[in-house]
Amino acid sequence: MNIHISQLNGANTSGYFDRTPERLVLEGYRRWTAGFETGSIVPWEMVWGLYAEHLGLSQAKRAIPDLSVFIRTLHHCARCSLAAFPFDSQQVCREECLVLGLISGLQNQDALLSVTCLEALVTPSRCDIVADAARDFANTLADFGQTLLPIPLHAIDLALKRGPKATIH
Repeated sequence: MNIHISQLNGANTSGYFDRTPERLVLEGYRRWTAGFETGSIVPWEMVWGLYAEHLGLSQAKRAIPDLSVFIRTLHHCARCSLAAFPFDSQQVCREECLVLGLISGLQNQDALLSVTCLEALVTPSRCDIVADAARDFANTLADFGQTLLPIPLHAIDLALKRGPKATIH
């Protein structure tokens, strides 16, 4: 089942994935996950290139470790295997939507959104450790002026109702 990206915030979102904050989170998640899955450092080098290009070298050196800890912790604590679309795809799968929602909720002080995303992604006994890692990553991005747009809870609810095969484009 597909969800249109316009359902994320009810506005014109044609450039949503082109915004730097969303791109850093989404492509960081995709590429870091690919590095874990393949055992190749190439996707991690791609993250370095992306972050260095958008943040500069010194800020990339600070942001990438926080991204790494967040993704590693998320993968170890996830309810199930985490999915990701190929790099630079203009669609997001359910897990990607939840990751975007989690970071957006933390940055925009939307506790209900972040808790909803966290509980959908992570086993209950591990929520606190993932929340801490996500918060560190979200705060680091915010420190560099990279705050995601608010995502309405109804968009996350829609992704959850449609199940793990849902995509957003």
